[in-house]
Parts: sequence; structure tokens; C-alpha cells
Amino acid sequence: MNTIFTNMTVSVTELKRNFADIIKQADDCPVAILNHNRAEAYLLPAAHYERLMAHLEDLEDAKLVQERANGPFIEASLDEL
Repeated sequence: MNTIFTNMTVSVTELKRNFADIIKQADDCPVAILNHNRAEAYLLPAAHYERLMAHLEDLEDAKLVQERANGPFIEASLDEL
């Protein structure tokens, strides 16, 4: 059995019939869209998606900082920049 990573699930049919209500019920949480009782997709509210993307960017930046922490470094003056 596959893990579903949300607290709310709806069928594809239910999503087609009640899209606005489902979005309202979801509030700011993701919704698993089920097709034949298996997660087919996840519906993310825009604010949730934007936070997720910002978090991923932060993780990528932190990884880059770690990779570059030990150099090599190039000496430059402000005039050279």
C-alpha cells in the first residue's frame, strides 16, 4: 500500500463535482486526489506551494554555502568589482 502524505483525500469524481467546496475545506493544506483508491495527484493551495518552493530554495542555498565554505577564495578589492 502506498503512503498518502495528507490528512485530506478526495476522489477524482468528487473533485470534479465539488472543486470549490474542496478548496474551501482544504484551507491551506494539501489534498490527495485518488483514482481507484490510489493517490494520483496532490492539490496544493497557492500559498502552500509558494512556501514549499521558498523552502526548497533555502535548502538549495544552504547546500551551496556548505559546498563553498572551504574555498577556493579569490582576493578582490571593491574597485575590481
